[in-house]
Amino acid sequence: MKIKIPALLALFTGFIASSCGQNHHSDTTVTKQDTLNMDPSKLDTAVLAGGCFWCLDAVYRRMNGVVDVESGYSNGKTLNPSYEDVCSGTTGHAEVVSIQFDTSVTSYAEILQVFWRVHNPTTLNRQGNDVGTQYRSGIYYQNPEQKEIAEKSKLAAEEAKLWEGKFVTEVEMLHNYFPAEKYHQDYYANNPNQGYCVYVVGEKVEKFKKLFADKLKK
Repeated sequence: MKIKIPALLALFTGFIASSCGQNHHSDTTVTKQDTLNMDPSKLDTAVLAGGCFWCLDAVYRRMNGVVDVESGYSNGKTLNPSYEDVCSGTTGHAEVVSIQFDTSVTSYAEILQVFWRVHNPTTLNRQGNDVGTQYRSGIYYQNPEQKEIAEKSKLAAEEAKLWEGKFVTEVEMLHNYFPAEKYHQDYYANNPNQGYCVYVVGEKVEKFKKLFADKLKK
């Protein structure tokens, strides 16, 4: 699918495209030790799709109560897809983040409050210049309680007119989730000077900081 890009961004976008498929060493800044030291009954997980997973990953790592974030692929038909497979648009997977959080600090509903503001839920299979079904907007629930919260949250966001236009976010049961390759994990922190990180991910992180200062990690 061809993407129409404003002339002023054309040169820069070429740089982004050339770097998207590169492997980069990544040591995530959120350790599994954080979750091992916690009461398992206080942990819950939200799986969300809102465009390139680098963006949501960077945002939620800064949210108070979030103890781990993993970039991955979900709700497609192919088992163990690679990044290249998903980018081809043939697997049906969305780029997602799996957000593990401490329910004594934050909630599934609060996770979704941030979700509605840091991505555009009205653009079908698209976020900005990223176009394709892998960039769709989605909430993938894991139980009836999450489904109910997600549906009510979506309705409230629409009624509040947070964005102009109809919300196209799909709310579906999570299935066929697979972690993304290691180099995608905590990508923003590990590649702060990469063009896409500077101009796209960084903008979403700053938006989160501005709108949700009270939810930032200390």
